[in-house]
Amino acid sequence: MPIPPPPAEHAKMTPPDAAEVLNLSQGVASAVAPAGGLSDTQRLLLQAVFNAMTGHPAGLNDIPADPLWFARLLESRTLEFRTRIVQTMVLLALVLRPLPSEVAERIAAFARELCVDEDMLEVAREFAEGSLSLASDDFERNGYIADLEHSDATALHTTARLSSAWEADRDDPALAERWRAMEEFPAGSLGRRVTEFYRARGFSYPGLEGSAPPLLAQHDWVHVVADYGTTVESELEVFAFIARANDDLRAFSLLAMVVSLFETGYLAHGAGLFDASPGHLSHSGVAERVADALRRGALCPGSTDFMGLDWFELAELPVMAVRDHFGLPPKAEVAVAAGSVGPWERGGISPFQVNSGRSLAEGEGRPYESFGAEVVDQP
Repeated sequence: MPIPPPPAEHAKMTPPDAAEVLNLSQGVASAVAPAGGLSDTQRLLLQAVFNAMTGHPAGLNDIPADPLWFARLLESRTLEFRTRIVQTMVLLALVLRPLPSEVAERIAAFARELCVDEDMLEVAREFAEGSLSLASDDFERNGYIADLEHSDATALHTTARLSSAWEADRDDPALAERWRAMEEFPAGSLGRRVTEFYRARGFSYPGLEGSAPPLLAQHDWVHVVADYGTTVESELEVFAFIARANDDLRAFSLLAMVVSLFETGYLAHGAGLFDASPGHLSHSGVAERVADALRRGALCPGSTDFMGLDWFELAELPVMAVRDHFGLPPKAEVAVAAGSVGPWERGGISPFQVNSGRSLAEGEGRPYESFGAEVVDQP
């Protein structure tokens, strides 16, 4: 029988201790393990997430956990806490390809006992059934993006109202000029650094031909503020950070989307620009980097929808002042040791982006400047 969350005044609000983490992680592992046991990527990601988010190690023995037992374990926890746990299950399921139907159904059974309704669980089921097109549509219909489909363009500063969240705006001179004007902002300001970020990589400003959708361009500011590069691995970090900083639980769909693009390739395309590039989350150290990005997002005070901000209101401030404004904690040493780099460091830019930056500079008749970003030498 499903166990409802307690009244707010009786809910347990303290962080889980080592004993609770042991039980929580065991329940999660039991819910997401395929017949042969956890995959290597699942195991790494589960350990990394629990360590980063709780400071305690995960328990990964092979003892099956019953959904009702698990729900009783969380009897005093809020619906938000329970939902975060179910989302962790979904995340760990989404790194499996193939994703066994029994895994998706088992997570659904845990969710039912916890009284959790998570839209991305339906997407996981569709992946398991091979209904990839339907799942792709559900990313648009459900979760965070659904409320943005017909929202106004105030934060994006588009001249025309966009008909869908990820629609491009490639003929909007006023929008493009707003972005270009930031090239004249003071050195070290957020706006100036964002234009340098674009010029180094050959990105077109929103409003111009070849540009990203204005909504997707919102996450470029986060690359600069949160200090993440622009390789695929860094994109996973950025969207993990964005998803967890927002108390709207539907923001998890953004992380689910990029994992489905950049680990399993269940999604062929996403966010109006990205194409599938599987296998990146399973690269060495990336699980630790993603887990730390979740931690940093969770530790930002309050709730911030980084995709819905009017970034131009902050553009003239120094980058460090913007980080202070959001209470952004530094990266953990384990993430830096695992390869997490910023946009101005070695490894913070891809070879394709360097070539695009050089082409843009040549077309504009100026010397190319990477502003410190370097490509990691390929073996």
